[in-house]
Amino acid sequence: MGQNGALVETKSGKLQGIYEDGLFVFKGIPYAAPPTGNLRWMPPRPVKPWVGTRSAEKFGPICPQDTRPTPMPGRKPSEEPQSEDCLFVNVWTPAADNGKRAVMVWIHGGAFMNGSGSTPNNPGKTLPLRGGIVLVTLNYRLGTLGFLHLKQITGGRITSTGNEGFLDQIAALHWVHDNIAVFGGDPENVTVFGESSGAESLGALLAMPQSKGLFQKAILQSGASKSQPLDRAVMVAERVVGKLGLTGKDVDALMAIPPQALITAPRELAASGTPGVSAGNLGPVLDGEVLKEVPLDAFERGSAKDITVLAGSNLEEGKLFALMAGRDIEKMNEADMVKRVQRLMLEQYAAGLIEKYRSALAKRDLPVTPYEIYAAIQGDQHFRMPNIRLCQFQEKLGKPSYGYVFTWKSAAPGFGACHALDVGFVFGNLNEEFHGCGPGAQKLAENMQDAWLAFAKTGDPSSPGLGKWPRYGKDRKMMVLGADSHVEAAPYEEERAAWDGIPNNILG
Repeated sequence: MGQNGALVETKSGKLQGIYEDGLFVFKGIPYAAPPTGNLRWMPPRPVKPWVGTRSAEKFGPICPQDTRPTPMPGRKPSEEPQSEDCLFVNVWTPAADNGKRAVMVWIHGGAFMNGSGSTPNNPGKTLPLRGGIVLVTLNYRLGTLGFLHLKQITGGRITSTGNEGFLDQIAALHWVHDNIAVFGGDPENVTVFGESSGAESLGALLAMPQSKGLFQKAILQSGASKSQPLDRAVMVAERVVGKLGLTGKDVDALMAIPPQALITAPRELAASGTPGVSAGNLGPVLDGEVLKEVPLDAFERGSAKDITVLAGSNLEEGKLFALMAGRDIEKMNEADMVKRVQRLMLEQYAAGLIEKYRSALAKRDLPVTPYEIYAAIQGDQHFRMPNIRLCQFQEKLGKPSYGYVFTWKSAAPGFGACHALDVGFVFGNLNEEFHGCGPGAQKLAENMQDAWLAFAKTGDPSSPGLGKWPRYGKDRKMMVLGADSHVEAAPYEEERAAWDGIPNNILG
């Protein structure tokens, strides 16, 4: 079909893409003005239209970040070029025509600190080739460039709320709404999906009125609600700026500081044991302007009632994070485990949760070491419970929601059904060392892809390979995705019920 079919005209100008692997691909499309110079830490501004035809044959730079990989087997460091000029989308489509195909928009994860829409770990061709949809991926500002609340400590001279990364995502969704028709997509049938901080981003978007009308369906993989109080965000900003040898009064110096210094400051603070500073402190801020309330509280009130939701988590999410801390964590004693659980939540809830998890694991003949209990509680607090409560709240509002639990175990010893293991299955990029291989793994990957595609097209994830996927409903029915995928009512209910009565703001 050749290059001629890869010429489109967007609202900002003409683009020349490429024909690659049976798809038309458009890479590095700017969706907002470069957030550089005096636009650093500002909300995204409209992209300046261009004259002539712009090449869309290469990916744009990704947001400045630490490229050291998460210690997952087979994961390599990113070699993608980095720049503050990073606000780009990429499009894969079967044809740039008037086909009105379902659109899927991927928000990458990476703890709000790293990742990109162009990483080879998540190949963009898989879902469009298998299901005939249009796929869009995007970059957004990360870390201190996208999630540092500087407004208070600079007296408003730098207006960043700490949620600029979300405003980037909303700008990208506006671009999709305004332009995707020329790529063969239907702007009225858009599904946004994301994993980890990508799913938590989507949770924030579902809580924000600014995203209303930009998508109709949402798939949240491992995460749905994350936020930090404003006072903690201000404290983190003070310590990061202090690490740079500056104060909130040094606005000109802050605006000029090299991005690499902004990347390393929070990492060095966390490594030195500075209280309250970690990668987890850079993310959604309850600033009262962009994000006004804990996403789960917003969902309970109906902020996502117009959206059909598919949400789930991995059975042993916490094992990845526990192992990232080093194998010695497996030797933790009871006292250390209690302290760690208390740090996750209000002390009043810790003891009861520990005993309930000890009982639930023992009933399934699983190890009840302090490490196993801690990893289970940590993973459920961050990921499983927010996803379940989202389904719960949607059903109470009469909106269909679909839940799942991913139980496939990693081929790597000790990782189990850990965080991020599911992504390779959705994108058809299985690594033998981490995901495993063989007919069983391939079948699960194809079944998950077909379910995700069916949901994007129709709002119902039922598919030939998995069969009927019922709504979450009052029976808490969920699809168990693993070596033997099946529907189950209220799986792992004892652990879920242990969180009853624990407030939404403790989760995520």
